[in-house]
Amino acid sequence: MIFSMNAQDLLDGLNTVTRALAARPAKQILEGVLIEAEDSTVVLTCSDGSLSIESTLTAQVTEPGRAVLPGKLFAELVRKLPGGTVNIKVGSNFGASISCMSSKSNLAGMNPAEYPEMAQVNSGVNIRIPQNQLKDMISRVVFAIATDESRQILTGCLLEVDRCEARLVALDGFRLAIQKVYQPFDLPENKELLKAVIPGRVLSELSKILLDEEDRCELLFDKTRMQATFGNTRLSTVLLAGDYIDYRKILPPAFRTQASANRLEMQNAIDRASLMAREGKNNLVRLSFAGNTLSITSNAELGDVHEEMDAIISGDPIDIAFNAKYIADVIRNISDEDLCMKFNTNVSPCVVTPRSGDQYLYLILPVRVFQ
Repeated sequence: MIFSMNAQDLLDGLNTVTRALAARPAKQILEGVLIEAEDSTVVLTCSDGSLSIESTLTAQVTEPGRAVLPGKLFAELVRKLPGGTVNIKVGSNFGASISCMSSKSNLAGMNPAEYPEMAQVNSGVNIRIPQNQLKDMISRVVFAIATDESRQILTGCLLEVDRCEARLVALDGFRLAIQKVYQPFDLPENKELLKAVIPGRVLSELSKILLDEEDRCELLFDKTRMQATFGNTRLSTVLLAGDYIDYRKILPPAFRTQASANRLEMQNAIDRASLMAREGKNNLVRLSFAGNTLSITSNAELGDVHEEMDAIISGDPIDIAFNAKYIADVIRNISDEDLCMKFNTNVSPCVVTPRSGDQYLYLILPVRVFQ
């Protein structure tokens, strides 16, 4: 195999596909990147066995062929090249010769015949959504995906799509995040709702390679897999099996207290209170809503913080405590100027939304505090 191409294009492709590499791969061959050169293209593929990412690049192919090179090492080597055109030649022993201007390197390879074929999703439910919208949706919920493997279904994110709306739902037992996008979706005649649980790691990596542009990402689902296609990239992953928690039953139907406040002002106050909360035993911040004032406090052996800000409060006064990280994560992901917090009691779930609109919603469990 012999080909040449722009070094930066090769690096961009490697940066994309190596996101699928596992920290501890089950097989040595999965440490590598599969390179396939034919006609005027080079296709790069990396996989961890369940997640595969493929990138198709333009190149000058002198001799077609296939090779597997160590993924991370190859990417680092290309990153250090001086730039311009890189020339790659792979011999019969699978070793690669890499040259770029005055730089020349040799890299041992592996037999490409041992590399697993990337799974294809050829038919199923097809969803198209602008890349920038999907990227934004993922960023607003991914922080609430569980990392504890004891409840594997919660290490994924629920995608629900009907003919008018798509929503992503994540929950970890302490908080719930829902992000919606309203647009028409084409579903098969016999299907009113698509439901799929996508692994959290996959969504996190997908959000990093989606572009901030309106070109659409095509998501194709069958019963066990999802395939995402956008630009010159294709991602394929196994979906999580099982039923996701019925999150609608968690959402309170009504509230006794509602409070609105400036989002940035509240975020800054909580960030300051969090500095002291991290020094305490429980990492708690306390919020007190009364009259037209919101008080935010935190205490530790080293000191305390007390913040006050204006708020619009209706209903009963309430004092409530939260894990400082959980409340900060939620507020940081609201982009509107004002937010609204809704309560029933100081031990029941709190719902946080933008003051206007319903495209996103967050639910947080408070921490019971004994006076």
